[in-house]
Amino acid sequence: MNTVRPSRRRVLGYGLAGVAVVAAAGGAGVELVSRGVLPGQGELDAIDGACSVAAPDLASYAQPGPQVSGAFYSRARNQSVGYTIGYPPGHRPGARLPLVVMLHAYGANHTNALSGLSPAQALALRVSGGPLPAMALVTVDGGGGYWNPHPRDDPQAMLTDELIPMCRRLGLGAHRIGVMGISMGGYGSLLLAEKRPDLISAAAAISPAIWTSYAQARAANAGAYASAADFAADDAVTHASALAQVPVRVASGYRDPFYPNVRILARALPKTAEVYFGAGCHTGPFFTAQEPPSLAFLARHLVVP
Repeated sequence: MNTVRPSRRRVLGYGLAGVAVVAAAGGAGVELVSRGVLPGQGELDAIDGACSVAAPDLASYAQPGPQVSGAFYSRARNQSVGYTIGYPPGHRPGARLPLVVMLHAYGANHTNALSGLSPAQALALRVSGGPLPAMALVTVDGGGGYWNPHPRDDPQAMLTDELIPMCRRLGLGAHRIGVMGISMGGYGSLLLAEKRPDLISAAAAISPAIWTSYAQARAANAGAYASAADFAADDAVTHASALAQVPVRVASGYRDPFYPNVRILARALPKTAEVYFGAGCHTGPFFTAQEPPSLAFLARHLVVP
């Protein structure tokens, strides 16, 4: 396991306090507070600066490429789902590109799966002074079921049997596909890579919502898993060995309530996994700061020189 420590750059506070910290986390933060996982802790962390992280330069990106949004009826989810495909600078629909599947957090959807960025803006970022290699990024509605199968709602099958084939018909991900996610989506990205290492070439999880027991998951979110058997089948920690051939990056803040469980996950991951632990909470500032390095990590494994 390759653990990356925080840089020594000056840590910039975001000036967020109280409820604003929860708002910055989007649905993920709301879930944690409403379920009692973060009973006011976010406010205390904001006051003492525990949630302050180095702010990425989100203004430093090239002219974004186009975005295409639409919807399709998902037989796996038994409902219509929306999606957005972002293209990198200089590319348009019809281009043949590697694909990143971006999985949203609890309470979010395809329109706000990324923190602070649209798909096209994310692909136009300059990371470490240079542009990202060209790849496409797709977001999609996965519901609130933690991206694991539920009765009459299987977002995993939607991804593998519907979304990805659709993208491939458009010329995207024909040879290499990566997956990335935040919070619930971070867990989902690991789960997808564990279930389909033949399909996923690399995975990046930002602040993954990791549970280590069904009782723990049910106490926080009764709808996360349909049963104890379902949890056992989709436990990302237990099945981490399935990632032996899949490059993985995981990032979590020290004050994230999932941090203890992510440390357990990190010990179960292959030794080649890249793991980042640093200052931050389960909030928007940490999510946003970790998007550029996560995209750069995926690009290294998806884009063939």
